[in-house]
Amino acid sequence: MTLRLAVIDQTPIHADRAALAAPAASLELAVHCDALGYHRYWLAEHHDSIQFAGAAPEILLTAIAGATRHMRIGSGGVMLTHYSPYKVAETFALLGALFPGRIDLGIGRAPGGSHLSSVALAAPTAPASHDHFPQQAAELCAFLRGDFPPSHPYAALACPVDDDTRPSLWMLGSGGGSSGLAGQLGMGLALARFIAPRSCSPAIFEHHAQAWARAGCKAAPPRLLAVAVICAETDEQAQFIAGTAVYRKMMAGKQPREALASPADVRAHYARMNSQLRREFDETLADMIVGSPQTCRQQLMELAHMFECEEIGIVTVTHAFEHRVRSYRLLAEALELAVGR
Repeated sequence: MTLRLAVIDQTPIHADRAALAAPAASLELAVHCDALGYHRYWLAEHHDSIQFAGAAPEILLTAIAGATRHMRIGSGGVMLTHYSPYKVAETFALLGALFPGRIDLGIGRAPGGSHLSSVALAAPTAPASHDHFPQQAAELCAFLRGDFPPSHPYAALACPVDDDTRPSLWMLGSGGGSSGLAGQLGMGLALARFIAPRSCSPAIFEHHAQAWARAGCKAAPPRLLAVAVICAETDEQAQFIAGTAVYRKMMAGKQPREALASPADVRAHYARMNSQLRREFDETLADMIVGSPQTCRQQLMELAHMFECEEIGIVTVTHAFEHRVRSYRLLAEALELAVGR
């Protein structure tokens, strides 16, 4: 089985670089991954974070698309609940015109930040009191496909795209809640197993495929499985480096907020944990793919077979930037990626 790999970049703020240098680190990593043969490079959206710096994926992906040649570049994803679908459609139509055939638009319904940041993003109005996401997603698709019914109030609005410049459309989800909507709208589904590994099952992709078929879509439904991966020369090295990502996930949403902890600090924290916290740490680590190139290759291939997908998105969060670059390089070598695939 030929497996394509994508990068899901959360633009982590590495401790060995200044916080303001995080976007430049994403650009540097993207150039490396383009040369290594990765198929796709997506930028996440986070707000009010001291760990992740990617507040505007549409800006960062523009710089990355201009600096790379082979990969598709996109958002993974735009948190659509904060924005006007028309504005997002216009933005990505322009990106598609600048980089024909290379732009992906992935959207999600999560806030990507704190309640306060959601309030600030909605100003001067208040955040919506009920879920508008299905309507927003449908309008976004209609703007980019030009298929509003003639009676729709937005039918007269033009969004300049054609078959060469229209971005591919994806919906992000960490459970089954978005799979039916994505299929109904003819959007690919990116399943974020790195967020909720215990609730992600192959049945979610099957549900998406059924909705896709009912919508009259003829081609195979696009699917991507996103997983957390740390690869190093040995299993032991990878497990040590992965402590940063494990501890970050354990502490998510807790106060006080902390920058990404070093592997050495995490090891010290682990030594002081009670049995319950150690069990949580160990289970979180086990939910990730962590190990040598051979270990990671085997587990990635098993997941691809289980979920019947030909592309896996790799989320790698490390304390040091060099560990992140090395992880992506070792994975590319282990999977024998081909440049320009």
